[in-house]
Amino acid sequence: MATLRLVLGDQLTAELASLRDFRAGDDLVLMAEVSEEATYVGHHKKKIAFLFSAMRHFAAELEARGLNVAYTRLDDSENAGSLEGEVARALMSGAFDRVVIVEPGEYRLRGAMAGWSDRLGLPVEIRRDDRFIASHERFNAWADGRKRLTMEYFYRELRRETGLLMDGDEPAGGRWNFDHDNRKTLPAGIEAPARNRIEPDAITAEVIEMVESRFADHFGDLDDFWFAVTAEGAQAHLDWFIETALPQFGDFQDAMKLGEAFLFHSVLSLYINAGLLDPMSVCRRAEAAWRGGAAPLNAVEGFIRQILGWREYVRGVYWRFMPEYLERNALNARRPLPGFYWTAETKMACVRDAVLTTKRHAYAHHIQRLMVTGNFALLAGIDPAEVNAWYLAVYADAFEWVEAPNTHGMALFADGGLMATKPYAASGAYINKMSDSCKSCSYAVTKKNGPQACPFNYLYWNFLIENEDQLRGNHRLGMIFKTLDRMGEDKKSAVRTDSDRFFREIGIATQKDLAS
Repeated sequence: MATLRLVLGDQLTAELASLRDFRAGDDLVLMAEVSEEATYVGHHKKKIAFLFSAMRHFAAELEARGLNVAYTRLDDSENAGSLEGEVARALMSGAFDRVVIVEPGEYRLRGAMAGWSDRLGLPVEIRRDDRFIASHERFNAWADGRKRLTMEYFYRELRRETGLLMDGDEPAGGRWNFDHDNRKTLPAGIEAPARNRIEPDAITAEVIEMVESRFADHFGDLDDFWFAVTAEGAQAHLDWFIETALPQFGDFQDAMKLGEAFLFHSVLSLYINAGLLDPMSVCRRAEAAWRGGAAPLNAVEGFIRQILGWREYVRGVYWRFMPEYLERNALNARRPLPGFYWTAETKMACVRDAVLTTKRHAYAHHIQRLMVTGNFALLAGIDPAEVNAWYLAVYADAFEWVEAPNTHGMALFADGGLMATKPYAASGAYINKMSDSCKSCSYAVTKKNGPQACPFNYLYWNFLIENEDQLRGNHRLGMIFKTLDRMGEDKKSAVRTDSDRFFREIGIATQKDLAS
């Protein structure tokens, strides 16, 4: 039985389920760079270059192991432009009895593959992606019967099942979560460590040139490309993080500093999501660092929680509630995404820095995403569909299964509280506490109203006014609404006036415009 085995660009794992029973001499591995996958959103140039280069390196690795590989480059003259088209073309090259693939991570692609067997005229076997720690069935068994899916409780169950950071039946250190210890601001004099860099080889250089030519109109910079594109290179980045940055990661994981894109963050998510690193192995390395005395428990627990907790959790939420999940818009947010999300042309220093960081690196750390660009989109009432499309496009680690719940549920509260117990809304005071951006901003974070006031300040209260009907009953917002109730009508009017003026300045709809 000859089998065609399709490997996707985020499945670059040598032990992939679809490759384990490969039969030399009969089977063929197919990998393809196709325009359909590169353009369904306008992906960051560096994201495309990373994935295409990693795919080409992985194909060479498989060939070196003796597997027969058919690889379609984007600029191949006979490229069909879609995965289905490339599978159909590959089937014409031999007498294949079936197609085998590991399930894709994104709902749209899984839906398309459901019809492949009929259209291609032979069986298509879609295997479970067992690179994840929790299966769909495992997550659904936990979620069944729960009104709110609180990540913390799922995380605890996975800790018990995997034994990670467990001392017998109890969590290491006597606590499940050390998040309270991981919210320090960055003191003066502490510098971010120099990153481990991997210079582009000939394959990567060729891909970069092709991406610059073919995707010139896409967002992002291609210069200063230092991402790893092989499992070996990704392992080197992991080694660097464990030895150099992990010890201080916990304390300062929520801190921000102008011009510092990474601080002590690992920047490993793109390698894990593409398959170059195994998530469980990464967690074991971090745990070993703590048990060996090389890193404190708050840092290691916070790092493992991002992988074992959030990563597994958001995937479960995504697959449990798609496709309806992305249609939710609990706060009826309808304003368009402001242009400065692409250009960085804004006087808000924190937003400008986050967008410039994103443009340069196809990366921003989780607080920049949640509490700067995400927080602004929440306060301004930006349409969740537009925000989701932006996050999916601009980050190298973004695939819809991980991007959508983090954006739709956590940043925007568009799912109505399925994931978060309250909106992650914050005024300029939070940004001022966790960063140095307010010191050089054109706006004054200490001013609450007027043209010179920080927009986050009046937009925060405007958000509560605009969404009072939906949010007043939230038990975690009771004190906030009591404060709003004590505001005089003159203060509320000033909030609305400032917000409308600001919305007009950035070219999006005021509340009056939306109501008309």
